[in-house]
Amino acid sequence: MRTHDTLATPDGPFVVIEDDGAVVAAGWTDDPAALAARSRLAGGPGTPGTVRAADAVAAYYAGDASRVARVPVAAPGTAFRERVWEALRAIPAGEVRTYGAVAQALGSPGASRAVGAACGANPVALFVPCHRVTGASGSLTGFAWGVDVKRSLLAREAGDS
Repeated sequence: MRTHDTLATPDGPFVVIEDDGAVVAAGWTDDPAALAARSRLAGGPGTPGTVRAADAVAAYYAGDASRVARVPVAAPGTAFRERVWEALRAIPAGEVRTYGAVAQALGSPGASRAVGAACGANPVALFVPCHRVTGASGSLTGFAWGVDVKRSLLAREAGDS
C-alpha cells in the first residue's frame, strides 16, 4: 500500500512517499503529487497517512543522522544509478565526496558526470544523501531541492546549526 505524509522540517515541508514501508520518493515540497510525478511513480502518491520514516526524519533534524541511513528505500533506477545511490548511503554524515571521488570509488573514474546525473535523478532525497556530493572544487553544485537546503543539511551534519 502506498502512503504519503508531509512532515514539517526546518528546511520546509518534506514529503515522504512509502510503498509497504520502503521509501520510494522524498523531497522538500508540499505537493505529494508533484513529487510522485518527479519520481516517475506510476499510480501517484497514494493515500495520506503516517509513514514509518517520519521518526527517522525527526531524529535527523534532532541531530541523529544515522536513523535515515537505516530506512529501507526502493528507488528504481538503472544498475549504475543504483550503485551510485548505494555508495552515497555509505558516505558518513558530516563528510562530503566529490562526484569524481564517487565515480572513482565505483571503479569508473571517468563517470563523474554520470554520478552527477544519478544524484540529480535521486528520488529519495535525504535517505540517499546526494547532498553530501560536491563539485571538484568543493562547490555546492546543483541540488534538486535548492542549494540553500543542501547548505543547511551539510551545516546541520557538521554541527553548525
